[in-house]
Amino acid sequence: MNDTPAKTRGLMGLFRRSEAPAQPAPPELAEETAAAVPQSTAPDPEPPKKQGWFQRLKAGLTKTSARLSEDIAGIFTKRKLDAGTLGELEDLLIQADLGVETAMRITEALAKGRFNKEIAPAEVRAVLAAEVERTLAPVAKPLQLEGEHCPHVILVVGVNGSGKTTTIGKLAHKLVGEGKKVTLAAGDTFRAAAVEQLQIWGERTGAEVIARAVGADSAGLAFDALNRARENSSDVLLIDTAGRLQNKQALMDELEKVVRVLRKIDPSAPHQVLLVLDATTGQNALNQVEIFKEKAGVTGLVMTKLDGTARGGILVAISAKFGLPVHAIGIGEGVEDLAGFDAGEFARAIALS
Repeated sequence: MNDTPAKTRGLMGLFRRSEAPAQPAPPELAEETAAAVPQSTAPDPEPPKKQGWFQRLKAGLTKTSARLSEDIAGIFTKRKLDAGTLGELEDLLIQADLGVETAMRITEALAKGRFNKEIAPAEVRAVLAAEVERTLAPVAKPLQLEGEHCPHVILVVGVNGSGKTTTIGKLAHKLVGEGKKVTLAAGDTFRAAAVEQLQIWGERTGAEVIARAVGADSAGLAFDALNRARENSSDVLLIDTAGRLQNKQALMDELEKVVRVLRKIDPSAPHQVLLVLDATTGQNALNQVEIFKEKAGVTGLVMTKLDGTARGGILVAISAKFGLPVHAIGIGEGVEDLAGFDAGEFARAIALS
């Protein structure tokens, strides 16, 4: 078990950007391969270079950035910055899910010293990038394990299809890579596939998985999982939950029950509640944050599927409205496609690409 004495155990490497070096093949396998493959005098072609995180982020946000760039160019090509163009831009930004507050701030910033003058689309995008970064910078915070809780309990919530279970698996992978002992609780007892998926992640990472039959009481499972994580001296307990819809009161009541049951063992648990959001849901994500914040005490956000939508601007609107920490974003299915959130990178990818 990690015995770090510090009050805050920062996960500085939890979302590392660097790629792991390739592992060499065992000598016997290398010898067999050499014998089986004819030798050639031609130089070996260079392997394709793997994209870095920013390149993957930029590619993932192509739909969002392309839409913004095209629409901005349509408004400002050979036109002056007047009340009409500012109104069109504000509407455009709201339609791109950036939110009313952000849209107004961007148009106000543009108007200063430029009103009634010609302005290039590139200059508009530069102001857009600066204002997006300004909105996001205060919420871009790495995931940290604060205090000396053993285990540190992280409850992961969200609606069906948001990517909760996959996110838990990726977090477990990175936590184990940091040398921490992890236990996983398969609390989405309504879906056999979710339980099986978490068990696969357990096998991959060496994390113990606490699971029950489909339809079992999720609060009871959370109770057992926390007791077991204490017994096996885990540093972290990650608890999956059913993909409940925020408008189903019975399911939200059950989520509150999970929290109450955990507190019978540890009055301070859960120590963090992560809400996983699917970027493709757009404006509906705002409602999800509001309800889950009220019912489960959400402490931080992870946004997934930014690579599959033209609505990536919703993260800006959520940050402006709620100010919750954004710990990570996902742009694909691979472990390396979940990384710590950087406001500047996101702003450049969404506005300047």
